[in-house]
Amino acid sequence: MPPIRLGTRGSPLALTQAGLVRDALAAAHGLAPAAIEIVVIRTTGDKVQDRALAEIGGKALWTKELDRALLAGEIDAAVHSMKDVETIRPGGIAIAAILPRADVRDRLIGADSIDALPQGARVGTSSPRRAAQLRKLRPDLVPVLFRGNVDTRLAKLAAGEADATLLAAAGLERLGRHDVGTPIPLNVMLPAPAQGAVGIECRAEDAKTCTLLAAIDDIPTHACIAAERALLAALGADCHSPVAALARIEGAILTIEAELLSEDGAHHVHAQIEGGPDDAGLPTAVAQDLLARAPIDVRRLFGG
Repeated sequence: MPPIRLGTRGSPLALTQAGLVRDALAAAHGLAPAAIEIVVIRTTGDKVQDRALAEIGGKALWTKELDRALLAGEIDAAVHSMKDVETIRPGGIAIAAILPRADVRDRLIGADSIDALPQGARVGTSSPRRAAQLRKLRPDLVPVLFRGNVDTRLAKLAAGEADATLLAAAGLERLGRHDVGTPIPLNVMLPAPAQGAVGIECRAEDAKTCTLLAAIDDIPTHACIAAERALLAALGADCHSPVAALARIEGAILTIEAELLSEDGAHHVHAQIEGGPDDAGLPTAVAQDLLARAPIDVRRLFGG
């Protein structure tokens, strides 16, 4: 069997996640890890660190180079943090598998809780969602732009560029940073859609690779991520849209919880709706409910 070529970004977290996929594939198919090649592809999002993603092209900055390599046959599959994958994907590319989801929460680094932050504290983040949620909870807080990988952001915090920052618990856990930061409860801050999930894409026409990847697909996680991404599509959300969402399956019940916010956090709307795991209309129902009740300062940020 020729090597399976997994494309990935080159950050420590991206390489760790690609390693998780390699190990899962090796275990599922009885392969030696060496039979699975990890190919590093540098993305625009990695190159440009001084501006927010929404200002320079959005989530496609993390994916377009990997998409090109995949469609050109230079790699067989691409590994992504699913929260960084744009909602509408190029034709010919399929999300073939998603690994079991890790901790979906955010962690606060620099204080034991949001309430414990000093008055007027500067909080480093490049996320419109996190900035809006922070200002909803504490209007005095001042978001400042933080871009870069985990080590870069922690270094900026240590250098005094902000008083605190927020990072995804899943990424910290995967990097072995189990003692960094304090998890923020979900009833305080809902996560970004698809946070904590690692997805693997391949060419839709590549039946062999699709079959190989299907063996490592976590079906409940895949269903939840699909619901969250369908919600984003129904909302018409983009990188400027402060939106949080979490889908959960318990038994025969799929619950979708979501929140839309204005950029300053002053206005927000929340919804939680239950249905069957196979109810394809549930994400649209959540989106319609949210948009119908959203104040104008929130609704104008969504195109749904």
